[in-house]
Amino acid sequence: MATTGLIFNIQKFSLHDGPGIRTVVFFKGCPLSCRWCSNPESLDGTPCGEARPYTVEEVLKICLEDKVFYEDEQAEGGVTLSGGEVLTQRQFAIELLAALKEEKIHRAIETSGYAAPEVFAEFIEAADLLLFDIKHFDERRHLEGTGVRSGLILANLGTALARGKALLPRIPVIPLYNNSIEDAGGFVALLKSMEIKRVQLLPFHQFGERKYELSGLPYPMKNVPQLHPEDLEDYRQVFVKSGIDCFF
Repeated sequence: MATTGLIFNIQKFSLHDGPGIRTVVFFKGCPLSCRWCSNPESLDGTPCGEARPYTVEEVLKICLEDKVFYEDEQAEGGVTLSGGEVLTQRQFAIELLAALKEEKIHRAIETSGYAAPEVFAEFIEAADLLLFDIKHFDERRHLEGTGVRSGLILANLGTALARGKALLPRIPVIPLYNNSIEDAGGFVALLKSMEIKRVQLLPFHQFGERKYELSGLPYPMKNVPQLHPEDLEDYRQVFVKSGIDCFF
């Protein structure tokens, strides 16, 4: 029987989930419970979304519809696996990544890095690029904001770096959680301790608010103002002045 994956969306022509023009495959299921999550339909047990089982062949067929864009030398696009957390369905993800490799399509993964070390170490070998989210540098605050501790995540980040994987750390900047200048300094200290010299900031947005309303789910970030790059220039400069290439 063919392996299937529970997918809640396949989004074409994305410009914000890796280099170039990309197709993003959204996996259902996530071990974290970030209160700012913009994809509540990715969480197990939620009534929203239209998730259904897909075979690798079904997803691959959809991705190949736009192969001409991936192959454009200027676009440098490909396919990104996102979620939720891809690692919750790692067998399906590994088979899909192998099929994409056969088609010579660039493969990126958006991940929280929260998985058993042996699972993570095996899984990352199947990808060309890791888009690795770092929610907080302080373990207590990480637990408060996401429902899990950060130790395992940082250990897996270290594994990816040690193996020389192409990796882009990303910080979702969230009001009243990790958006102070002091927080920026904490992130800088963490990145420098791991010899990371490049990071992307993801300003908080409200794109997911309507999903909570439609599903009847409580939204902890309701009425919290969005952040824009211009709001975070002083924050960004903390990284830049420490020698870290920091961009939006």
